[in-house]
Parts: sequence; C-alpha cells; structure tokens
Amino acid sequence: MARILGIDPGSTVTGFAVVEAGAQPRSIIIDCIRLPRAAFAVRLGLIFERLSEIIEQYRPDEMAIEDVFVSRNASSALKLGQARGAAICAGAAKGLPVSEYTPTQIKQAIVGRGHADKTQIQHMVRMLLGVTTPLQADAADAAGVAVCHIHHSRSAARMKIAASTTGRRA
Repeated sequence: MARILGIDPGSTVTGFAVVEAGAQPRSIIIDCIRLPRAAFAVRLGLIFERLSEIIEQYRPDEMAIEDVFVSRNASSALKLGQARGAAICAGAAKGLPVSEYTPTQIKQAIVGRGHADKTQIQHMVRMLLGVTTPLQADAADAAGVAVCHIHHSRSAARMKIAASTTGRRA
C-alpha cells in the first residue's frame, strides 16, 4: 500500500498528513508544523527541516501539495509560494514524486463540490479516514490533499486499464 504525504503549506502553520492508500484509506498521522515568530528565511528552513524529518520517520512513497491560489495580497501569495517551495524541496530531496492540486480539485475530491468551506472539509476528512478526534483546519486540509491524490491516482489507474482493454492510449 502506498503512503501519501499531504501538505497544506503556510508560512506560519504548515499542515501535514501521512495517509495509507488501501481499499479504505487510513491516517498514519495528521498534524501541523507551527513555526515560531522568526525571520522568514528561518521559517522556510524549518519547513524544509521538519518535513525532511517527517519523511524520514514515516517513509511516504509520494507527496501531494496544495497549489497556490491567486490572492489579492501579493505579499501573502509570494510567502505562500515560498513556503510551498520549501516543502516541495524537502520531498524532492528525499526522492519523492510530487503532485500538485488546486483547492477546487481538493474540495471536489473530498466533499463532491469545489466550493466547500473549511468545516465541511474537516468533517469529510474525519469521515473518510475514520478519525474520531477534532482536526485543526490546516491538518485536515493536508489530509484532504492526500485523499485527493489517492482518488486521482485511482482514477488514472482505472483509465489506463480501460485504455489498454480497448486498445486506446490513455
């Protein structure tokens, strides 16, 4: 069974989740990296270091991360992009294939519609993974990214099988 590391990047809080992709996906860990009030470069380094440690400890096979959304605040969007970059570098440095999903794709995969709110994501992630305790929003979002990746991977695999049985290319 593949293990997926899902990431919800942020410059102050980065959510992460390791989910095992079985017939019924199950969570290994769902948590957050809370960054100290420090220089921005220090926080980026901590994202890289802590995610590297998480990868070493939980040994995921793949990484999935939320893509940047367009923000009205250019400074915030740039910081989010840099936090994503630090997270992606941690996965790439450990040899993980990295997939990216938009917030709309993630919400569609988890809730069934692309404009779900945070509480709906939290509720559905708990239901899909059998989690009984409340989840912090960033952690739930990271688990949602991992579950989204599992759904997309399964769909791609089914399409490849279907294409091979019909003689068409996927």
